[in-house]
Parts: sequence; C-alpha cells; structure tokens
Amino acid sequence: MTRILLISGDTRDGSLHTAALRTAVRSAPADIAVTRYDGLRDLAAYVPGEAAMPATVALLRHRAGAADAVLVSTPEYAGSLPGSLKNLLDWLVDGDDLRGKPAAWLSVTPPAEDQAALATLETVLGHAGARVLKSACIRIPLTPHAVGEDGFIADPRLHTALQDMLRALARSLATPEPRQPPSWQVHSSLYPVVPRREPSAFRPGRLYS
Repeated sequence: MTRILLISGDTRDGSLHTAALRTAVRSAPADIAVTRYDGLRDLAAYVPGEAAMPATVALLRHRAGAADAVLVSTPEYAGSLPGSLKNLLDWLVDGDDLRGKPAAWLSVTPPAEDQAALATLETVLGHAGARVLKSACIRIPLTPHAVGEDGFIADPRLHTALQDMLRALARSLATPEPRQPPSWQVHSSLYPVVPRREPSAFRPGRLYS
C-alpha cells in the first residue's frame, strides 16, 4: 500500500490549505494510506549541526521517512514560503528524509496569491532530493467559505482533484523514472576540458595539417 504524507504550510487549524488536506485524508482511495502531519506549530527551530535531536524533529523525520511520497499545500507569506514550513523543510533537507520520494503541491488559491511560494517550494524540494511530479500538481481556487463547519471541504472538484493527485503519486512509484541520456555538459565534467588554441598567424615555410 502506498503511504503519502500530507503537509500544510499554514499553522491555523481552520485554514483553507489545512482543510483541503484534511479532506484528502477522508476522500483518499482505499489502496492509498494518507496521513496528515499536524506538528508544524510545535516543531523546534532548525539549528545546523545540533547534536541532540528534539523529539518533535525525531517524530517528523520518522513520519517523512516512512512515507513513500509527499503532498504539500501552502499559503504565501511575504512573497515566499511561511517560515514555519521552511523550518520543517530545512530539517528534512538536513536529514535527507525526502531523497528520491515523489512530491507534489496542491494550490487552493488563484495563481497571483501563491506563485512565488510554489516556486520556492519546488526549489527547496529539489535541494531535498525529492522528485517534484508536475503531473500531480493541481490548482483548484477556492474561498475560505468553502470550508464547512466540520472543517472539511465539500466541493466535488476538490475531491476529484485529490483522488487524481494521490493516484498519480502512487503510479509514479510503480513506474521507474526513465533514464535520460547524458548531456554534453555531463560528458565535459567527466573528461578534462582542452582549452581552445587561437590560430596563430601564417608563417612562410611552416607546415600546417
């Protein structure tokens, strides 16, 4: 069974992004185990080189390590990721906990409201060694009014999108990533680069081949 970890970048319990991921847990296909990480607010601050691992970080790494794939939904703060989410990702980059795992994002706002955050998210996930699966990234613009009193979202478009995303992440694990032929740049990094010699002026009596 595929295990997918859901991470919201919003620390507010009633946020649109958290509600969307909460809905994903309820509407997930039966053959996919979906769990939501809810420790963002209490996660210890990332300290490079710290010897003792805080308990909150140990739990995060355990859950990330046990997951086969990751799905993130986040708002944008000050033109980038929320600091709390960046802190979480810093811990996972440091622990190499996402390397090789498929990852995707779910946007529930118009493009103008989170484009910078999503670009940053993809960059950080790349540093973590995760594989951002573009085919599983979906935008379904919603409003805060879409969240019901029970904390879930009833919009059928979101339910369909969530099932499509989760199945796409699961399929990516069953299908090996195609090997890309090495580029010229890769070849040039494996062999010494011979500097180009500027042609010298023609000198009478000298033979040139």
